[in-house]
Amino acid sequence: MKIDPVAYVGAVVREVAVRERDGKPARAVIATRSYHTDIADLWDALSNPERIPRWFLPISGDLRLGGRYQFQGQAGGEITTCEPPRRLAVTWEAMGAVSWVTVTLADDPAGGTRLELEHLSLIEGDFWDRYGSGAVGVGWDLALIGLALYIAAGPCAQFDRAAAAAWPGSEDGKDFIRRSSADWCRASIKAGTDEAAARRAGANTTAFYCGEPEPGGGG
Repeated sequence: MKIDPVAYVGAVVREVAVRERDGKPARAVIATRSYHTDIADLWDALSNPERIPRWFLPISGDLRLGGRYQFQGQAGGEITTCEPPRRLAVTWEAMGAVSWVTVTLADDPAGGTRLELEHLSLIEGDFWDRYGSGAVGVGWDLALIGLALYIAAGPCAQFDRAAAAAWPGSEDGKDFIRRSSADWCRASIKAGTDEAAARRAGANTTAFYCGEPEPGGGG
């Protein structure tokens, strides 16, 4: 599978915002990009349990407002907002922690549909200091590539999800990860994170996703 790392990194606008949640400090990692399809099709790709596994992961649960979902081998949570075809929000429960993911769709004036994904996390423990915004940012960037490839292929095409899942381990995939991590590092610095701390966290994130030892010896 040939994917241009530079083009796909450049397709996403990355932002880190300082927030609070329940009176506690939090950070929002925000990724925005456009897709060459209409809003109804993109919403269906994001919410239809038959289509989600074609570009992301198998999903189970009660997929309606107030219901709970579970991605196979990944996070689960509650569906807290469902406003077709514009807005979907869920809790993201993984590794004993709860965070919050919101996806908003809008018509793109240039054509197609703009997707904004926000992942809000509390700043607790040393996880943010160790990995920073790229911890979830790079992961979502990889998911958004899968969605882009699937949308480009068309809903009835035999999209090779296995090849897409293996791509991050390729040289092009690792190039993408490094570029994505560097962009999230820059977004974190712009949001006020100390530059040296942001770069250390970015290096750890890059190493984690590339399957390499962390520079500080943490992995």
